Amino acid sequence: MQYRELADSGIDVSEVGFGAWTVGTDWWGDRDESDAIEMMEYALEQGITYFDTGDVYGHGRSEELVGKVLAEHDDMVVATKVGYDFYDNPQAGHGELPKNLSPAYIRDAVEGSLERLGTDHVEYLQLHNANVEEITPDVLEVLDELREEDRFDALGLALGPSIGWLAEGDFAIEQEFDGVQYVGNLLEQDIHQHFVDSVRESGASTSLIPRVPHSSGLLNEQVTPETELEAGDHRGFRPDEWYETGWEKVDALRFLERDGERTMGQAAIQWLLSFDEVASVTPTFRSKADVDEWARTPDTPRLSDEERERIAELYADNFGVDRFDGMSKEDYRTSVDGDDLRDAGLVGTAD
Repeated sequence: MQYRELADSGIDVSEVGFGAWTVGTDWWGDRDESDAIEMMEYALEQGITYFDTGDVYGHGRSEELVGKVLAEHDDMVVATKVGYDFYDNPQAGHGELPKNLSPAYIRDAVEGSLERLGTDHVEYLQLHNANVEEITPDVLEVLDELREEDRFDALGLALGPSIGWLAEGDFAIEQEFDGVQYVGNLLEQDIHQHFVDSVRESGASTSLIPRVPHSSGLLNEQVTPETELEAGDHRGFRPDEWYETGWEKVDALRFLERDGERTMGQAAIQWLLSFDEVASVTPTFRSKADVDEWARTPDTPRLSDEERERIAELYADNFGVDRFDGMSKEDYRTSVDGDDLRDAGLVGTAD
């Protein structure tokens, strides 16, 4: 495992992080408590130190499970998120809960997270899917107060739940937040490249933390033409066309595989790590086999300049696929009526 500093925070995070959303919900399959704890401890043994959770995952269950591991391991770097009011709103399927980013709620939510984690401090706190207009001066003030009270060290913004939110990410970079988390991978490069450019152009030290590096199972080949996703599997939000065209795109990327040295799943993570702005990549771990493969990624051959150039050429040509994949860029989410997407050239302007 290799490690990188999160912005200029002095916090070192493993290049491959553990997305603890899988241990707190059943969206990726049921997992009992002992299995969840065992897998997190196994990840630690493989050098993964960065664990990303959130208060809304399983209505606090993910934090509680991470806290049980944290109680036995002082080498964990814990990140959590606040912003969804799950205390007064039951989860209904995979739907998005109401948010509450009032200063009073944020303070209470942070204290609730720390209690579930069994600590009085986390290394990294993120606002969870906050829109630009929700991050008011009062919100920034209470966050400054909480940092001064040593409730957390570094501050970030987690974007979502879907793809997009350029204005939010750019706002966090302009405010010099320590990190921005978002969906980015070889098959969905636009948002990732936009934030890379924003960091470079601004000169900010903000680190990028892409999630879904395997594009919902395509790039690690856990979803194949024979796969039937179970009811409730979070990956089922993708349209059938996404997977059907995706398998063709994966075939176009076979040159990234090196027999016995680098798998497609590892190459997908390596592509993201080839950007210096990226601090950590958080794949979705479903088994110890996933931990074994992806924790070894930093020790596999780094992508060459030639490989990166070929990837860029393929992406510009949609990997040679001339059919619609069911997920239009017009569907990228935004909180500013699409202006951020149009300004970035990701969608066309109205006639």
